[in-house]
Amino acid sequence: MSNGAWIDGNGMDGYRHCLEKEFSSIYVFNLRGNQRTSGELSRKEGGKIFGSGSRTPISITLLVKKPNHQEKATIHYHDIGDYLSRDEKLDIVKKMKSVSDTEMNWQTLSPNEHNDWINHRNDKFGEFVPLAPEKKFDTETQAVFTVYSLGLNSNRDAWVYNFSREKLQVNMRRTIDFYNNQVATYKQNIQSEEIKKIEKFIDMDSANIAWSSSLIPKVQRGISVKYEGEKIFSSIYRPFYSANLYMGEHFIHRRGQFDQLFPTTDTENLVISVSGMGASKDFSTIITNKIPDLQLMFNGQCFPLYWYEEVNAEKTGMADMFDAASEPESEHYARRDAISDFALNQARKLYGSKTTKEDIFYYVYGFLHNTDYRIEFAADLKKMLPRIPFVGDSMVFWKYAKAGRELAALHLHYEDYAHEAGVTVNINNAVQDNFDITKMRFPSKDDKSCIIYNPYITITDIPAEAYEYIVNGRSAIEWIMESYQIKTHKESGIVNDPNDWAREHNKPRYILDLLLSVIAISLKTIQIVKGLPKVEMQNK
Repeated sequence: MSNGAWIDGNGMDGYRHCLEKEFSSIYVFNLRGNQRTSGELSRKEGGKIFGSGSRTPISITLLVKKPNHQEKATIHYHDIGDYLSRDEKLDIVKKMKSVSDTEMNWQTLSPNEHNDWINHRNDKFGEFVPLAPEKKFDTETQAVFTVYSLGLNSNRDAWVYNFSREKLQVNMRRTIDFYNNQVATYKQNIQSEEIKKIEKFIDMDSANIAWSSSLIPKVQRGISVKYEGEKIFSSIYRPFYSANLYMGEHFIHRRGQFDQLFPTTDTENLVISVSGMGASKDFSTIITNKIPDLQLMFNGQCFPLYWYEEVNAEKTGMADMFDAASEPESEHYARRDAISDFALNQARKLYGSKTTKEDIFYYVYGFLHNTDYRIEFAADLKKMLPRIPFVGDSMVFWKYAKAGRELAALHLHYEDYAHEAGVTVNINNAVQDNFDITKMRFPSKDDKSCIIYNPYITITDIPAEAYEYIVNGRSAIEWIMESYQIKTHKESGIVNDPNDWAREHNKPRYILDLLLSVIAISLKTIQIVKGLPKVEMQNK
């Protein structure tokens, strides 16, 4: 019995291949229980075999090796099934005493060329045009985009993100001072020939800082850090959750390509963030005009409309390689298109010479919402970055481009979508100015038609359909409920209070209006998605 993630894990294909070569027979009893999923997927996974202490899927595996066996193993597989509780699963295990039990109903698996044992990829997916180039900034790419980036990975979220700009500044000044003290302490001790581990000479207490593999070497090199107050950017941390982000040097673990996608605090850009490979949640996407966190989508990969190049960056040798007609965005940066010339040429052959790269960008965003596409290629979208077809019907292309623009307008301007959603807001007149929240909740787990906003405000008559808009594993409404609550970071004691955002922006109703807006946006999104034209998936 072991962690069962290896059965279908994208990074475990080599392991599965080795098992197939080394053994003559393999029996895999998949007990499921993966609680790193959410929503309907989590309910399907069912109870956790080892109770509350376990979040991983569990499997029972028997490996049989016959000395003279030369062929690949015969793989026998049994899935315990959906929606079973822990007790129901244990009863089934107890009942199935042997692999020879006839009720096991073993399924014989046939691995494909990718070493997928279950949830095989669809060969048709490989015929579509990839979004991601094989190499970044490749002018000759036959992908839709010339560049993409992993979402921002700070490795110290509690310090570099905050609803309050003022508190973010205080937190960062404090941790930078602490870091510089550790640099000074280490310098005082490096005279000793006996020093082998830096951890012996710096304070590793995570109450003060989150050390990482990118930060500790800087201490060893004696690099001191200055606080850079001008590098506080707008970011989107989770779906429909804006935050202040400190982007100063050294304190972001993995910056991705964001120094070129959002080089300044007032840079304008659009980014389509999609679920990354190996996602435990169904594929989804969201667009943003702010720096996206790595977990905005699960291990999110980000595809921009533009990228920016320093005007005088002679060392790159790339100043004239992209869009010679582009005008500099400022005296320091020139804006370059991130949609490839290949994609533009393909689109113009199919949809007319007036097709623009911006049209293609919105077509991509619209098409990634196609429900049939997400279902048919669900296995591929968990194991590979998206690929899309250029549809053969020009009318269909323009409908998707139009839908993409409409969805983008909703998802970018989510804070001020004023349309009615048919809900009722009940406010106690005696305290009608109290819009602060601690944590929103449902009255019961079975009643989502009502949200208790705070002790004085409730929202009722919420349509069930509003919860159908799922992004990164849960409904947009539940992301608001999860994100907009007062949280205290366990190690550092740093408090992140969404009420601070409302106060600093002088918008006391901000969180309530945001919730109402997202309910309306969810309904409109579902309406647009249901209206998308059917597409016969075809190759490029």
